[in-house]
Amino acid sequence: MEGAAQILVSNLAQLVGEEFRQLRGVGGEVARLRNELATINALLRMQSEADEGAVDHFVREWMKQLREVAYDAEDCVDLYLFRVRCPSGDRSFVWCKRLLTTLMSRRRLASDIRALRALASAVNEQHARYGVSLEPLRRTAASDPVAVAASARALRPADNDPDHQFVGSKAQAIALANKVKALNHENDKQRKVFSIVGFGGLGKTTLAVEVCRQLETEFQRQAQVSVSQTFSAKDLQGLLKRVLRQIAQHQAGSLGNIDAMNVDDLEVELKERLENYRYLILIDDVWSIAAWDTIRSKLPSSNCGSRVIVTTRIDTVAKACSDANDDCIHHMKKLDEADSEQLFVSKAFGSGKSCPSDLKDIMRSILKKCAGLPLAIVNIASLLASYRPPEGKKIWETVQKSIGSQMETNPTLEGMRQILTLSYNHLPHHLKACAMYLSIFPEDYMIVKDRLLKRWIAEGLIAEKRGLTQMELAEGYFNELMSRSMIDHASNQVTLREGREEGCRVHDMMLEILVSKSLEANFVSLVGGQYEGMSCANTIRRLSIHGGVEAHKDSSSNIMAARRGTGNGIIRGMVVQHVRSLTMFDPEEAHKLLARLGEFTLIRVLDLEDCKGLGKKHMSCICRMYLLRFLSLKGTDIKVMPRTVGDLEHLQTLDVRQTHLKHLPETVKKLEKLEHLLFSGKGETWSGWMLPQGINKMKALRQVNKAAVVYDPKVAKEIGELDQLQELAIYVDTRKEMKQEVVKELARSLSKMYTLRWLDIGNFGCDQWPFNQIMDFLHGVESPPRLLRYLKICGRIDRMPDWLELLTDLVEFDIGWTYLDGVQLFNVLCKLPNLKRLYLGPYFIRKGENMVARSCQSFPELKELTLGYSPEVPPVYIFEEGSMEKLEMLAVYFGDQPKEVVGIENLTNLKEVQFNGWRDKLKRGLEQLEELNNKRDVSEQIAVRVRYEDR
Repeated sequence: MEGAAQILVSNLAQLVGEEFRQLRGVGGEVARLRNELATINALLRMQSEADEGAVDHFVREWMKQLREVAYDAEDCVDLYLFRVRCPSGDRSFVWCKRLLTTLMSRRRLASDIRALRALASAVNEQHARYGVSLEPLRRTAASDPVAVAASARALRPADNDPDHQFVGSKAQAIALANKVKALNHENDKQRKVFSIVGFGGLGKTTLAVEVCRQLETEFQRQAQVSVSQTFSAKDLQGLLKRVLRQIAQHQAGSLGNIDAMNVDDLEVELKERLENYRYLILIDDVWSIAAWDTIRSKLPSSNCGSRVIVTTRIDTVAKACSDANDDCIHHMKKLDEADSEQLFVSKAFGSGKSCPSDLKDIMRSILKKCAGLPLAIVNIASLLASYRPPEGKKIWETVQKSIGSQMETNPTLEGMRQILTLSYNHLPHHLKACAMYLSIFPEDYMIVKDRLLKRWIAEGLIAEKRGLTQMELAEGYFNELMSRSMIDHASNQVTLREGREEGCRVHDMMLEILVSKSLEANFVSLVGGQYEGMSCANTIRRLSIHGGVEAHKDSSSNIMAARRGTGNGIIRGMVVQHVRSLTMFDPEEAHKLLARLGEFTLIRVLDLEDCKGLGKKHMSCICRMYLLRFLSLKGTDIKVMPRTVGDLEHLQTLDVRQTHLKHLPETVKKLEKLEHLLFSGKGETWSGWMLPQGINKMKALRQVNKAAVVYDPKVAKEIGELDQLQELAIYVDTRKEMKQEVVKELARSLSKMYTLRWLDIGNFGCDQWPFNQIMDFLHGVESPPRLLRYLKICGRIDRMPDWLELLTDLVEFDIGWTYLDGVQLFNVLCKLPNLKRLYLGPYFIRKGENMVARSCQSFPELKELTLGYSPEVPPVYIFEEGSMEKLEMLAVYFGDQPKEVVGIENLTNLKEVQFNGWRDKLKRGLEQLEELNNKRDVSEQIAVRVRYEDR
């Protein structure tokens, strides 16, 4: 894709310099190749932004060849770096010797560059040789007829049977209609805009049309018009004409020569006809804030309680339309299992019928892929409606196994594919690569956001922008995809060792679209799992091995899927020298590719999370992957990290969490480009590695998470010199002889860390008697990191530091083994204006004290409270009336302890309670919740989640 050429142009610019000039003529060849590739990059970007329907088969094939040339040229540059490079810092003699020993490689490189330039030039000239016009690539999405047609169809009822249309939506329609028509307050008389937002195919238009139907008697004037992603200012005239024609149906008198009216005339006419009337206008399928602003400026103001309903797929657009008023924004919900099945059965078999028993398993498998998307359910059910058992069962099985390919070839599903593809086509070109990258992950996989963003950066998908870090840009890209409903938010994972991890998922139907786009562009090659038997491209760039994904307790996926083979024959026959990223989702079958790790010479991203069988010889191969930028060995069984890891000079991320490593070699301090260093022991609460002297050389470090132990005062001082650090887990070791100067230096270092956003600080051995009050050194932090959003303190301290009250940005606080005065603790925490999540862990409070949340302690934004397992301490948790008024989620870990929760009824905004522990210890608490729910309305019931622990 165009990203490959763009990255390459940047790499070549650096290489047209010192070392290439050492061979006469090579520099000129590289410069000419750079120009060819700049042209390729421009053409590929034009294709990305062109109308999909306007690009014919020849142009697609031409673009595909250009893309492969760009990839090959990038390989050429990387092979130079890998084989011919002169490491920085070499002495003159060593440098000259290496220049001589690599002479043949340089000559081959010069020949390869000339051949590539000739190939690039020939491919570039193909369009002229075959008389192909570039005009389709110059067209913009504003003239896309497919988009116009798809949007226009959206306002037509897809089904005349209302039972089909409104399964699962009737209650939503009634509730929204009541909101829209309300005239309870004076400001309700002003014109209001209600937004309906959600993924393509969720039924936004169906819901909006039904609301309008229910309100026909409430509004004297109504109109319904579609906008689509193609809308621009020149389309405004046509939209206003459509509105006027519908308004005129309710009025006597002619519209006159409406076709001759310009925009200003239409605006005047619309104002005259709507003045002093209560109107309701549906603006369907708005794709941009600019489009909305253009339309809004022409809608007459009203003091009659007029309303506008807007539907959109994009959250930011919905907020702009409704002025960020949450009461006026309706988020569409997916259908639950029962409603999905009802809709499918009614469409496939008819109202009042049931699904034959021998088709039920197939139906449920299909519905799982549809994931509550009404459009997909109706389309697939319509396709299967004419096939009944026993002769039709084979067709059902075929569709169930190949929904993705069926969408591309079956006319019944083509409309659904077009609607879903619109979301992808409307993405800016720089987001399309990031979206296609999601096709690497299996269905239903919970993708950890942090992992995804780091991989995007390592792959070169995030451009550089002045004033912003690449991680900040990647975060912006992620939020944009989330806003556009390309990805869904998944429940955050919270674990003892890794803390909170934000996750996302891709809707199965959207994943099918992204996989199709990725395979077409040779962006990703997929092997195993549902792609079993599918052949790979001749040249593999990104390889994802799905196989059978199993649920592992510590796996970020946390999903279940049937085991399938990974295609042994395909793997054995693969040419892997060009692979840039390897991702393994089949931990048991990993050895088939691990044996070939030495062949992955150009790899940048190696993600072996949870792989089995990784040994010393594999680690030796990995440490020779000179171009590696992202390395995840999380959850593997490695026991030793080779010293040669220090040779991976391009490495940006090293993730060795949940491994058997006890330490890292001192050579890690040579990794001067390393930004993220993640370490933790497998199954160990207290684990970490001793930071070596010289850690201050790693100036790029932004994240040292669960990884650092300090016992050396010089190291404690050097930490303060890491001025890019944003996340830090730093523990002192009281199990060894501890010098006071260590913690004093650490306090000074913390006072210098202005960029810190996340801090986990404590001491190893804080649970061992006698309890060492080493954490008192925190009082010596003169200037705390004021921008902290997360803080964890683990270890005994006499009282909360005074500077804690200054952390006005703090969102999450975690505390344990502190043995504090509970009154003083809550008096400090209740004043933090942005504290949303509070975790109170083992022995956070002194023995003999109860935890009391008092009425006078406001906790203005606290939404989540977790009371971790702590033997005996405290015996009672008390919530006084008026305390923690905004608390929505309460989690209590009883374990084997008979703890008591008093005053839970005073938590008036409580929506969810989680109890964990032995069955007999939870009985009283569950009875309390049942009594409380019996007193509440159905709509205000507390969701109760229970996890019983084995004795």
